[in-house]
Amino acid sequence: MTTSLLDTLRGGLIVSCQPVDNGPLDSIPAIVGFALAARDGGARALRIEGADNVAAVAKACDLPIIGIAKRDLPNSPVRITPYLEDVAALAAAGAHVIAVDATMRERPVEVAQLLAAIHSHGRLAMADLSNIEEARAAHAMGFDILGTTMSGYTGGTIPEAPDLAFVTACKALGGFVVAEGRYNAPVLAAAAIAAGADAVCAGSAITRTEHVTGWFARAVADADRHRDETVLAFDIGGTKTLAALVRGATVLDRRLMPTPPEVGSPGWFDAITELAGDWRGQYQLAGVAVTGLVRDGLWNALNPKTLPIPLDTPLAGELAHRLECPVLARNDAQAAAWGEFQFGAGQRLDMAFVTVSSGIGGGLVLGGRLVEGARGLAGSLGQVQGGLGDLRLEDRASGFAMSTSASEAGLPADTRQLFNAAAAGNEVASGIVNHAAMRAAVAVVDLQRLVDPEILVIGGGVGLAPEFQVALHRSLEGFEARLIPRVAFAALGADAGIIGIGHLAQQSQLM
Repeated sequence: MTTSLLDTLRGGLIVSCQPVDNGPLDSIPAIVGFALAARDGGARALRIEGADNVAAVAKACDLPIIGIAKRDLPNSPVRITPYLEDVAALAAAGAHVIAVDATMRERPVEVAQLLAAIHSHGRLAMADLSNIEEARAAHAMGFDILGTTMSGYTGGTIPEAPDLAFVTACKALGGFVVAEGRYNAPVLAAAAIAAGADAVCAGSAITRTEHVTGWFARAVADADRHRDETVLAFDIGGTKTLAALVRGATVLDRRLMPTPPEVGSPGWFDAITELAGDWRGQYQLAGVAVTGLVRDGLWNALNPKTLPIPLDTPLAGELAHRLECPVLARNDAQAAAWGEFQFGAGQRLDMAFVTVSSGIGGGLVLGGRLVEGARGLAGSLGQVQGGLGDLRLEDRASGFAMSTSASEAGLPADTRQLFNAAAAGNEVASGIVNHAAMRAAVAVVDLQRLVDPEILVIGGGVGLAPEFQVALHRSLEGFEARLIPRVAFAALGADAGIIGIGHLAQQSQLM
């Protein structure tokens, strides 16, 4: 029986059908209903408290049952199946597995005695554990199942996240491991399997309606409280710096200036914050979107030609000190991607965002979340090289690149004048624009191959120029139809970055 039952549980979900004590669903009919619903939803087994409940569920449902009995004892913190008579009652009621608190705490009956009693009734024994020392002892005793149930519940503040490291440590001992305790979302249950669990037990998120309702109610209340919050937003590029007061998708006020020299110096930070000096008191948090690489509040250059940033500039910390409020820092293209996803052309689809401006950047929003990557590099299309030693895309197709090519050809080093010249029939200007557009087209087709987003949104001063858009579309027509992205142009225009960083800053306060 041991092997066949464990094989049934392996790779499956166990649902703990334990309503809130004395709540409106704390009745045998409700518990049986939960059990049948869990079965119909694909559960492999049930965890049921109390002999009467076990007997009722066993009669109505054919799933294996992990039975427990809970008691509040005056002289012991142990609550789960503390007595031998509890084991006997659960076995008689039809439990296939009996779980006991196997923590190393003061108790009325020794763990070894409970284990022996469970096996004497021909049932499998599950140890509810809080740490690896207890797990080693339970494994050595001969428990059939090791459960992480008690991790975080034997003293101190209860953590929010489940103990995945404990799952991995238990699995290293050998035997069958059930991950249990705060697995209240599908992604966490999946993470437990990846961490080594043979099965996962979830309860509150499925059968404690009061808890789930509370989670939703708190989330809605928090979102409502922050919805109308005004955020101070900065968008700092290689040539221009924009400061704005943002509320949702609305820009309430804005200021623009050339990006100051001596990036990252005290004077530079002073100049940035002075741009918004008289707005003090109108915001409680700030966000800053910048060209370059941002990770953990530290700012570094991706391409020093665009903006020479000193190594590990403490961007968020310096601004927070001067502004006297929390500051969230992100890459400007990633922030713009989020703005277009939430409020613009992204339409809340899986999307890639590419900005062609003085430099070239990008961002990805997949599965409803901004993808930053392990190092903050996700979406950095402008830094891609065609081959070893080749120039980056940014050095071939950006506004800076086109201006440089124009200057070398004896034309004004200005993209607007370059576009005008191309529109007027200047072949040299047209060649520069077409060359840049073709490079960009190759890059976005490669991006489609790699990520395959539902939509590609293009923004930036160059990307939104009609002459560049025409040249890009013409270049894309040379590829197979299945490789050509579904292209849309940024609906928020130059405001995508400040709107995106404003919304991200608001979200950070809800985490």
